[in-house]
Amino acid sequence: MPIDIAKPPKRHTLAPAKQRILDTADKLFYDEGIRAVGIDRLISTSSVTKATFYKHYGSKDRLILDYIAYRHLQVAEVIDTAAQATDDPEELLRELARIQSRFIGTSGFRGCPFLNAATEFTDPAHPVRRAVEQHREWFHDILETLLRAMGHPLPGDAADDLVLARDGAMAGGYAGTRSPRRPR
Repeated sequence: MPIDIAKPPKRHTLAPAKQRILDTADKLFYDEGIRAVGIDRLISTSSVTKATFYKHYGSKDRLILDYIAYRHLQVAEVIDTAAQATDDPEELLRELARIQSRFIGTSGFRGCPFLNAATEFTDPAHPVRRAVEQHREWFHDILETLLRAMGHPLPGDAADDLVLARDGAMAGGYAGTRSPRRPR
């Protein structure tokens, strides 16, 4: 029986132009930064008109929130797939670490998209920061659930530590070197 964790949000079929804009934002915001990418660039790269962009998103702010939600959906689907493959919480926890390691090792890795977004929006009350916080709480809850199922005496504290370790791995994986260590 698979482990009971929060299911990913339902993936909705979007109009092709709306999906193209979101896919473009997903790539450009992650690769270059949210604030560095302007509306005109999103429109031209998406091959849509201004009217189409505004019809579907209304503003860059709404697109940014949809981008964060889209990134959350992608992570949630990967974790759900892993959770469906095992009923062993320890194995799932190990698989989550492997997933993160593979993500860090991908070509074009630029750090955690959620931490990157939080860095660009410094006001903790900003909707982007709240969306990032919700994602992080969701991930923490998954870790805590797994640790509790494993019988960890302090699952909440241990989940805090694992989230912090993940943050460090994501930041270090981007800022650090990818070359093998040289012997001393």
